[in-house]
Amino acid sequence: MPQCDMGRRSQPFGLWAFGHCVAWAGSRSPLPGGPSIRYIAPAPKQIHEIKDFLLTARRKDARSVKIKRSKDVVKFKVRCSKYLYTLCVFDSEKADKLKQSLPPGLSVQEI
Repeated sequence: MPQCDMGRRSQPFGLWAFGHCVAWAGSRSPLPGGPSIRYIAPAPKQIHEIKDFLLTARRKDARSVKIKRSKDVVKFKVRCSKYLYTLCVFDSEKADKLKQSLPPGLSVQEI
């Protein structure tokens, strides 16, 4: 199978994929007979330590924190300029303490 050298082009905040390659044949073209172009967002990053998450939340480019609670796990998601960072906490008491220790200027949204 032939490889296409123009299949991917790195951008500052993600990836642009061109539809004229075999790998992207499933996407539709906006123009008849032309290649389709679609944006692929960068994958989120997982943080495993609470201390690292708090340092990330205190960064200048951190915009907001979303807290998603389920039966077994509490997920903290901090949106920075380039990536979405996620921390999974399995202890609800630790999750409550972490919520209280988030920076005061950061918008916190519970989902």
